Amino acid sequence: MNFKVNDVEQFQAQKQFIDTAIVPLVQLDFSEQGMKQSSSASEYLMSLTNFIEQQFKGRLMLLPPFSYTVQTKSEALPSALEQELKEAGFKSVVFITCDHSWTEHKQLLNIIWLPAIPLESMDKTVKQRILEDQLKQVIPGLTNVWI
Repeated sequence: MNFKVNDVEQFQAQKQFIDTAIVPLVQLDFSEQGMKQSSSASEYLMSLTNFIEQQFKGRLMLLPPFSYTVQTKSEALPSALEQELKEAGFKSVVFITCDHSWTEHKQLLNIIWLPAIPLESMDKTVKQRILEDQLKQVIPGLTNVWI
């Protein structure tokens, strides 16, 4: 499920089944050399989280990405977002990111970190295979949350 009207209505009617929120954490870098890397990581993360949503439709909701820069990054914001999502009825909140610095907060938040893979130059079949392989990396993190 995605954060759009029809899916939100379904979530509100079936909260007991749709119990997990997935939040992509996307670092934006607008420096000359960082912009391409940042956009590549964002493209990868959005492709992966959309693929995860397709595989677990009816169990989780994919939220819009939580974007930040180095200057606006705050450890308190994801915690506050998690609290609000739990108050809205989600039992679990999982943050997925390519920014390794978030792994320092694994004690406080459910964080899944994956290194960014540049998908922009790959053909569709290779991209699909990579997303399937990455999903295998994410499944243990999700099942740990669900246990």
